[in-house]
Amino acid sequence: MWRRWGFFRQFKLNIIHLARIRSEPDAIARGVALGLFIGFTPTFGFQIVLALLLASLLRQNRIAAFVGVWITNPLTAPIIYGLEYKVGRMLLGLPPLELKGFDWQMASSLGLQVGKPLLLGCLVLGIPCSIIGYSLAVRLIPNLRQMKIPRWPRRHDSQEK
Repeated sequence: MWRRWGFFRQFKLNIIHLARIRSEPDAIARGVALGLFIGFTPTFGFQIVLALLLASLLRQNRIAAFVGVWITNPLTAPIIYGLEYKVGRMLLGLPPLELKGFDWQMASSLGLQVGKPLLLGCLVLGIPCSIIGYSLAVRLIPNLRQMKIPRWPRRHDSQEK
């Protein structure tokens, strides 16, 4: 059954990775905050590379930044980006988009109409979420290190059908 729920398994593995990092909780939390902020940017597909690059340049924990980026995944990305767009559009006072056919001139103007609100929404939502993520990680890392996290149930040969 657990093999069908790969998302939950990956989440648990990421939590285990965070707990096993040999660093101070503050350093891990800074990496998580950086990863969360990058996870909220509209750079889907390049977020992991961007997080690892920025974590290296800023001398933050790369593994923690990698784990933080997983806030946006194929399940949560449409929700996060849609919310960022709506927040940015409301703050800029822009009307909703109206699509009437497709041509290249419309595509270039559409990039600006979507890009500005999306970038503003990414800042408005990404900064508080990374601050909250930092605060939670600083408090949870010591507790996670003391917990004994059980393994996933393994399949036996008789269940492999």
